[in-house]
Amino acid sequence: MDQVLPNGAKAAAVKPIISFRNITKRWGSMLAVDNVSLDIEPGEFFALLGPSGCGKTTLLRVLAGLEVPTEGHVLIDGQDMGDIPPNKRAVNMVFQSYAVFPHMSVADNVAYGLKIDRVPKAERDTRVQEALDLVQLGHLAGRMPDQLSGGQRQRVALSRALVKKPKVLLLDEPLSALDAKLREAMRFELSQLQQKVGITFIMVTHDQDEALAIASRIAVMNKGSIAQLGTPSDLYEFPASRFVADFIGSVNMFEGTLTKDEPDEATVACPELAPYPVDVPHGVSGNRDASVWVAIRPEKMTLHKDAPEPPQPPECPAGCNVAKGEIRDTSYLGDISIYHVQLVSGRLIRVSRPNRSRWDQDDFSAGDKVWVSWDGSSPVVLQS
Repeated sequence: MDQVLPNGAKAAAVKPIISFRNITKRWGSMLAVDNVSLDIEPGEFFALLGPSGCGKTTLLRVLAGLEVPTEGHVLIDGQDMGDIPPNKRAVNMVFQSYAVFPHMSVADNVAYGLKIDRVPKAERDTRVQEALDLVQLGHLAGRMPDQLSGGQRQRVALSRALVKKPKVLLLDEPLSALDAKLREAMRFELSQLQQKVGITFIMVTHDQDEALAIASRIAVMNKGSIAQLGTPSDLYEFPASRFVADFIGSVNMFEGTLTKDEPDEATVACPELAPYPVDVPHGVSGNRDASVWVAIRPEKMTLHKDAPEPPQPPECPAGCNVAKGEIRDTSYLGDISIYHVQLVSGRLIRVSRPNRSRWDQDDFSAGDKVWVSWDGSSPVVLQS
């Protein structure tokens, strides 16, 4: 759809830099990618996210030309890649293992692709230095890979990919080999680098935090198909299925029966939480009395030592959106504490609380009888 400008004119639709058209990939009887169609726009930091075996890496390799699709087409900047070999595509790939040549210096690693393309030495030296400066490694051009840290070797791999000036950079689990602290720092560096060079980055990862932190859009994959496509906040706040809700972050899930479904409100009878309906926002377009699930994120639940004040609506005389239980275990994570609460039904749920002061974590302990409450706008109702 064309964008409407303030003066009433229509802006031309943005042509996707990458288009997957009905891509299917089979190995014998095994279906790795199942009829995937997807457009990725120029300048996006796009993530393919999902568990092992969901098809995300296969889809990336099809884009790079390292795998041939069983069915369907890949277009890069409008051109069908059917007969284009990997080395002629306007993409470059950074592998999980970095694939840095151990016998070459940093500068020679970065220059390798340009040498293969027979770029003149003067131009080659200039582009190598520019690429190394881009990843803040210009001062280490003469070092050997075994003299570098893991993060520095990762930046060498990035520099080697960027020096050829691809239209799209492909990243296959780029941070998985790094320790937790360095991985977090490199997330920020990758995001800054993508904004600086302005080209499209497509990243494959199984790490939900990684995708949420740096991607502008995410395709969550499951069993070879795209389960949901959206921005990080859309996927987290409005998951389309139980799989997405459970895969993106932590979630408490309760089964119930749909008793009212209107455009701006749904009500679910959920005996496990209370003998009264649980109000949740947004209609679900389901059949009345259908089985549904109420999904509530741990940070959207609040712990109370005493029963919270009952709400005003007369249909909830004993209180809606509350449950009684006992704290069975606690986990202190520095900025937050996680409380495992066993409800009267026997189910264990997770409730998280920020530690705003040094003593917040002492407010609740294992064995405490507690009440858990949540705002009516917090849950999401899911049908599948």
